[in-house]
Amino acid sequence: MSTHVRLVLHLLLLFIFAVQEVRLVCVDVPSETEATVGGVMKLTCIYCMKREEISAKTKVDWFYNGSASDYRRMLIYQYDHEPQEPEDAEMYWKGRLTWNGSKDLQDISISIVNVSASDSGTYECEVSRFFEFDSFKHTTNKKITIELKVKMQASVDTTALYSKIMMYVLLVFLTFWLLVEMIYCYRKISKSEELAQDTATDYLAIPSENKENPGPAVTE
Repeated sequence: MSTHVRLVLHLLLLFIFAVQEVRLVCVDVPSETEATVGGVMKLTCIYCMKREEISAKTKVDWFYNGSASDYRRMLIYQYDHEPQEPEDAEMYWKGRLTWNGSKDLQDISISIVNVSASDSGTYECEVSRFFEFDSFKHTTNKKITIELKVKMQASVDTTALYSKIMMYVLLVFLTFWLLVEMIYCYRKISKSEELAQDTATDYLAIPSENKENPGPAVTE
């Protein structure tokens, strides 16, 4: 086996081992705070865990605090061994909330289906982790608050709008540049063909005897 083949195989094995060591990285990102009537809104709640905490038991409670005019703190969704609706949840919320979390329970988000104007208010995600290390037990808690505002129409994203404008401008510029390049190449090819035709014409115009006997060589 040649040296190059062995080197390629070694690099391939290193790449396979490196891919196997890759793990998903948890990133704590804030939730969106604006929703549109009739749409689907994800209430993002993330609680990252360390490698040694992956085996922890997790319990999640989602609360809705209502608006300033109608402040009522109510339990609307839970995760306790599995995602579920509380038995005493109001009919308004039943069937409108879905689990949108991850299998490792670092992302413990939920989504509101068919958003209405009455969904504006304060949402709280309360997470409890239960750890057991031999005879040692430990509990950690975290609460994330989301102030949701519901609008009749989605607000215009100026960044996305500018990106679309720049994309169209770049597309027009590239199209124009391609057209100029095509015209330039066409004219260059046409000139080459004309030059070849002129050369051929001049050659044909030379008498045949001159072609066979170009004349005596000039010597000094």
